[in-house]
Order: sequence, then C-alpha cells, then structure tokens
Amino acid sequence: MLVFGIDTSCDDTSAALVEDGARIIASTVASSVDLHRDFGGIVPEIACRSHIRDLVPVIDATIKQSGRSLKDINAVAVTNRPGLIGALLIGLNAAKTLAYVLNAPLVALDHVSSHIYSVHMENPALQFPYVALVASGGHTHLYHCTSHFEHRLIGKTLDDAAGEAFDKVSAILNLGYPGGPNIERAAKGVAPGPLRLKRTYLGGDSLDFSFSGIKTAVLYHVRGQDAGQCRRIRRRRKVKPARQATPPEIAAEFQEAVVEVLVTKLMAASKNLRVPAVTVCGGVAANERLREAVAQACSRAGAACYFPSKALCTDNAAMVAGLGYHYAAAGRHSPLDVDAVATSW
Repeated sequence: MLVFGIDTSCDDTSAALVEDGARIIASTVASSVDLHRDFGGIVPEIACRSHIRDLVPVIDATIKQSGRSLKDINAVAVTNRPGLIGALLIGLNAAKTLAYVLNAPLVALDHVSSHIYSVHMENPALQFPYVALVASGGHTHLYHCTSHFEHRLIGKTLDDAAGEAFDKVSAILNLGYPGGPNIERAAKGVAPGPLRLKRTYLGGDSLDFSFSGIKTAVLYHVRGQDAGQCRRIRRRRKVKPARQATPPEIAAEFQEAVVEVLVTKLMAASKNLRVPAVTVCGGVAANERLREAVAQACSRAGAACYFPSKALCTDNAAMVAGLGYHYAAAGRHSPLDVDAVATSW
C-alpha cells in the first residue's frame, strides 16, 4: 500500500510517499527556519505564508523523486492536530483535495502519535508495550504505548517543553536559534563549571515535567537578580563575587540537567509499568547526550531502547504516511469534513 503523507503542523513543510508503513519511497522537507531566526522563535504568520508558498512544490518534488504517479497512491495521510491552527489547515485542505481527486481514503492523524510511530519505521524489532518519551519544541510527554492506535498519556510538562527551554536558554546565552543544536554544540567537550542548576522532579512519584524554573535560574545567573542591590551588599561586606560560569559551561550544565530529568522520569515510568523497552522521539531526541544517557540507563536496567534516525526526529511527513498505513489498513478513515485542532487529545 502506497500512502502519501503531508505535514504542515508547525514551520516545516513536508510531503512523503511511504510503502506499507516502513519503506520511504520519497520524502521532501522545506524548512523555513531562516525566516524565523531573527525572531528567536516561530512566527505563526510567517510559517503559514511559507506553507502556502512551498506546499505544492514540495508535493510535486516528492512525486517526481518517487518515480511514481499520483494515480499510484492508495491513501492520503495528513496531520490535523496538534499545531499552529493556520498551518494545519493549509496541509489538511491540500490532503482533502488530493484524496477527493484521487478517490482515495483520507486519514487525519495526531502529530504526536506520528512522532511515536517514527521509531517503528527503522526498528522492526520494537514490540508493544513500551514507554515513549516525546520531547520537542512543543511537547514533553510520556506515553504508555500498547498498539499503533493506543497511546496513554502518563506524564507531561506543566509549563515549558524541553525544546522550548533549549530555545529560551540559547537566546539568553546569545547562541542563536534554533536552540537545541546550538546548546549541544556549545556544550560539547566542556568540563563542569561553577554553576550547578537544580533538577526539578516535582516530588513523589510524579511523571510530569517542569522546565520553567531551570530557564529562570539560567537567566538570573547570566543577568543577575536585583543585580544592583547585590553589588552594593558585596561592597559593604567586602564579599568577593563567585566566578561567573562561561556560556559553554552554562550550556553544558543546562543540557545535563534537562537530560537527567528526562532520563529519570522515562526510566521511572518503565519500571512502574514493567515494560521491556523505551523509545525517545521528537526533535530533542536528536540530542546526542540524551541518546547516550538513555542508552546507559537502559543498559543498567536491562531494558531495550530505540530511537529514530535524526532525519526522522524533526517534523516530517514520512512518519505521518507510515502511521497512516496502519490506519488505512484497519479501515480507520477520516471524513472529508474533518477539521484541524490546535491542541492534542
């Protein structure tokens, strides 16, 4: 079965053709990150204008790359939730048009579920049940996964997502946007400095996350909290100020703190649910330190761990088409009047 996928949930415009849920025949991603760089984050109107400009050329390029024709498509899969509402509508309407013209079934999918499925595309040994950590710019969620259709939410961020925290700390350190790759690059090979950031675990057996506090701690360390008053107190008491950590040292400590929390919660969920495997997906899953820490923790616990390739970590339509195969094969089609929804379930 050939499934054509479309994803316009955020800033990237992507399309892909996937066979039987695993074999990627063709995949095209048009990034608009350069248009958002000066703003330090995604501007929804700019993202939508980029989708309008890029979607038809991306679809054409994917079909041309595949060597197939539109008539070969058996089903059309598209992200309709969650994401930027305007961006979702652009991709959804294009997918509806394709499905109608081709008389092919339409499958509207949850973007987060597609990220979870991305791990399966390259890891046929992965079996249910398992715990999935979805970490990206908009999500830091834990799921108990028992089938391609059943993902039970067991933990979530109460404020900032991990990827969002990376972006904000990168901005504080003047490392640029997007924050994840820049923080990782700055932290690589850096020895521990004088800064020690508090890890937030929320107490008890909580599987939820919170990253707003660590972001604020970095801000206070860099820019000071009531800086003028603190300098006056030090002068009166003749207190020698502690050495300020350098930006690479701050980046390294921040990255380590986030990774420790993510890994601790993931392994706690795995232990509580007694599942034999864990997966990590989403944009933050491309972080090498996170991959290394998860692999080490799983080795100690005797659990298996799986990751998507880095190309499948960031937003892409291949994972949408891959999951769409299972929905289409099971007859879980969507009506042509299905709507876009900005939030997840």
